[in-house]
Amino acid sequence: MRSYTPVDRALLQLDLGLRTLFGRPRSTGRPHPGEEFPDRGLEEPQRRHVEGLMRVDHTGEVCAQALYQGQALTARDRQVAERLMQAAEEENDHLIWCERRLQEIGGRKSLLNPFWYLASLGIGAAAGLAGDRLSLGFLAETERQVVRHLEEHLASLPARDRRSRAILEQMKVDEACHAATAERMGAQEVPPPLKLLMKLQSKVMTTTAYRI
Repeated sequence: MRSYTPVDRALLQLDLGLRTLFGRPRSTGRPHPGEEFPDRGLEEPQRRHVEGLMRVDHTGEVCAQALYQGQALTARDRQVAERLMQAAEEENDHLIWCERRLQEIGGRKSLLNPFWYLASLGIGAAAGLAGDRLSLGFLAETERQVVRHLEEHLASLPARDRRSRAILEQMKVDEACHAATAERMGAQEVPPPLKLLMKLQSKVMTTTAYRI
């Protein structure tokens, strides 16, 4: 097994970041969940709303990538690091699906994605430094909050937009699985003040990404 130098790790992280923000991230290659549903088109107010929702979800996946990568960088247990990177690849499916849906409806990604990526990378690295069990607890709590957020978006989607709905439903299943896996690996419950801070950060991100 190759041993990476700090320079190697820095270059690998730079590559991951550039792929996440501007390129084609490494994924599992799963098919698009909404492929079977025709794109019926949306009236302009609906299209703008769906664009805002999908932009938020895309930015959320950018944050998830950075969190996982930061946690993997500082994880003490190799098995934990490998599971984090496996989850990151599954999250990249979501990133690709959301970006494609944005393109289909003539939307754009958030202009603030580089900022959110760097902020989330730092938070993930700090969580990893706090210890693997707390890092896994942070992961589980993040995914539980994302599930609730996706449920809100599913309730808000226009009924005719079955392509977006299929994407979000599959994302919801995956996020719940990631939370359950973290719990099985020994996740430590996150303290209530940290949970509140996570919710506040999420609120800021979703509010800004919907518009910018």
